[in-house]
Amino acid sequence: MIDSEQAASDVRQSVSLAAATLRDLVGRDWQQPAADLKWTVWETIEHIADDLFAYAAQISLDSPPQDDYVGFGWRNIRPDGPALTVYAREGTTPHGLIDVLLSSGGLLSATVLTAPADRRAFHPYGVSDPVGFAAMGVIETLVHMHDVATALDVPWAPPEDLCDRALRRLFPDAPESGDRWADLLWATGRTELPGLPRRTGWRWDGTVQSR
Repeated sequence: MIDSEQAASDVRQSVSLAAATLRDLVGRDWQQPAADLKWTVWETIEHIADDLFAYAAQISLDSPPQDDYVGFGWRNIRPDGPALTVYAREGTTPHGLIDVLLSSGGLLSATVLTAPADRRAFHPYGVSDPVGFAAMGVIETLVHMHDVATALDVPWAPPEDLCDRALRRLFPDAPESGDRWADLLWATGRTELPGLPRRTGWRWDGTVQSR
């Protein structure tokens, strides 16, 4: 089983890798659509940051809600864009947006590290614990960076062990093809595997695993 220290480290690593890749792309067009999404590259990065913040918020309370999200407001900046609580203010540079992403990742990592292991909070894919929310943050970061990298035609292949831990926590029944990044892309409906067509619907299981 993954402990809180490893889970917090995984969040930091995934967000740091994303930021390092994005820093090399600040001169590119971030207003083009991300791969297979109606969102732009910019909006997709905001969505990652927003998810990381929301997951930290869910597990930061002593008695988190079990049937809803913490009641922060949110909005769609444009009709086809993501619903966001966290987004970059008008005029923010790409470097500033990267800082927003890193800040949200830091909040989730720190909260996972300090929250009691037996804390439980709502997510529509299953009431989960701090380690589960960390894995959600890792998956959101890795797969949406795939969407960004595909749109900008740059390589993005996170470490196998990082993918493996997230898969084992949230997709325990996922196939093991020998390429855990490919397995994660298949699990989240982004590619096919040999003998397995691309998924048209998917969800992870955030419920707490028995120890």
